[in-house]
Amino acid sequence: MLSKLQAVEDKYLELESLISDPDTIQDIDRWQRYSKEHASLTPVVEKFREYKRVVTGIAEDKAMFDEPLDDEMRKMVEEELAELTAQKEVLDQELPILLLPKDPNDDKNVIVEIRGGVGGEEAALFAGDLFRMYSRYAEKQGWRTELIDANATEIGGFKEVSFMVTGFGAYSRLKYESGTHRVQRVPVTESGGRIHTSAVTVAVLPEVEDVEIDINPNDLRIDTYCASGAGGQYVNRTETAIRITHLPTGIVVQCQDEKSQLKNKEKAMKVLRARILDQARQQQEDAVAADRRSQVGSGDRSERIRTYNFPQGRVTDHRIGLTLHKIDAVLGGELDEILNALITADQAERLKQVK
Repeated sequence: MLSKLQAVEDKYLELESLISDPDTIQDIDRWQRYSKEHASLTPVVEKFREYKRVVTGIAEDKAMFDEPLDDEMRKMVEEELAELTAQKEVLDQELPILLLPKDPNDDKNVIVEIRGGVGGEEAALFAGDLFRMYSRYAEKQGWRTELIDANATEIGGFKEVSFMVTGFGAYSRLKYESGTHRVQRVPVTESGGRIHTSAVTVAVLPEVEDVEIDINPNDLRIDTYCASGAGGQYVNRTETAIRITHLPTGIVVQCQDEKSQLKNKEKAMKVLRARILDQARQQQEDAVAADRRSQVGSGDRSERIRTYNFPQGRVTDHRIGLTLHKIDAVLGGELDEILNALITADQAERLKQVK
């Protein structure tokens, strides 16, 4: 591990030199590329340098015991040594995690798609609850949410809703939300007071840049139509809504949130690029049996990942066996406790694969 960390620091110093080189400064693209890589290595290098300072301090303190010390000085050295040893134990846990390969999509914005599944109107209502949950979480993080498309029901739910979350590191945290979310509660439409179980699927896709995937315009069928509201009532008579079909894959996306047809098309193309890349990734993972399937899940939309039980006031994440008895807080956007636990579990699983 130490040799790997030293190699990272050597690369860091090399990039530092390149960033300040006059030839690099004149080439803005190259300078930005080097600066971004340099910034990505900074947390690892800073932690490694802290580790080296601690190790040096431990060695110096131990060496002092070879010299004659009075009782007061010996006590001071023993206390400092105990403190440095405790710091080293923490760093021994943190450094291997920093060396894990980073998901190249972690810093990206995301497109979130929520669809009501089993449960009809109740599933649609819960899809609305999840939409609000993610919107509130994004707001707490200082991220921006932007609606892409919504198929609303008359009593306030969504048959399906898609939206973009813009903010640094959005994918690194929200990617764990892909899968089937199950809700157990008495629906507002239930007169007998019986508890129903419904399901909603969530897909979290990293935003894809134009340069990452090339889409042939001839492979697209683009239809326009009038944007509509709940119950199918037309909200205007202008064909601003866009539906794009990617003929080779059969993927269909639509957007009707904007009043401008051009803006709706831009949003729809973002979703299309993300879905095409996601489909290719899923096919690749299915084809390679050796691909990792960690305990926090594969991201398969058919996988049940979490249950929200209203009568018991609990939320259970089945991937890591975590249960929290604060369903209102979770649905209010307080997701950090769950997401931090999922990240920790994922890191532990990946460390086992490396060792």
